Amino acid sequence: MRAADAAVVDVDGTLVDTNYHHALAWARAFGRHNLFPPLWRVHRAIGMGGDRLVAALTGDDAEQRVGDAVRDAWVEEFDPFLGEVRLLPGASEFLKFLRKQGLTVVLATSGKPDHVDHYLDLLGGRVLADSWVTAEDADRSKPAPDLVQTALSQVEASSPVMVGDSTWDVYAAVESRVPTVCVRTGGFAGDELQEAGALAVFDDLTALQHDWLSATSR
Repeated sequence: MRAADAAVVDVDGTLVDTNYHHALAWARAFGRHNLFPPLWRVHRAIGMGGDRLVAALTGDDAEQRVGDAVRDAWVEEFDPFLGEVRLLPGASEFLKFLRKQGLTVVLATSGKPDHVDHYLDLLGGRVLADSWVTAEDADRSKPAPDLVQTALSQVEASSPVMVGDSTWDVYAAVESRVPTVCVRTGGFAGDELQEAGALAVFDDLTALQHDWLSATSR
């Protein structure tokens, strides 16, 4: 792998500390429709697009009956959490570091555009990122490769790298033939991220930044 010239960076769980908020919001949304997947399983699905998550956790029949209603309920349950969302340590500094290294930076998230707008405000992302894509910019969500491919279509890059926190990020990048490095801030274990295909896993963005060149030039 050559030294990276572009970074496709996930947002939820990687730059902003939202994975557990999402898990609780989804659990409450399911509960509105008398569906109660265990919360640990809900967390394990965070990072997967909402268009896939209902069926993955409660089956195709539930998706057909109440899938859209659960997704609508999730938005209602998650919106009140927005004021509690915080940046993960080193998030803005990491994006500044990538820019100083000469990389093109694209944020790629399965999140809803209005949520992403809030995160961009927290990050200063409109200045620190060259572009960003959301759930509305791709036909299929993670773990499908569409979001990663859409992000790359917006920039010129010969050696991109993906930065994420979940197995779903890794699967999407691997299918796009984009090497991936991960942080553990989304709550996924290092060994499972590596088994999914991550080149390297770090505790957080600060550790990744410190070892960036060796992690992305393997």
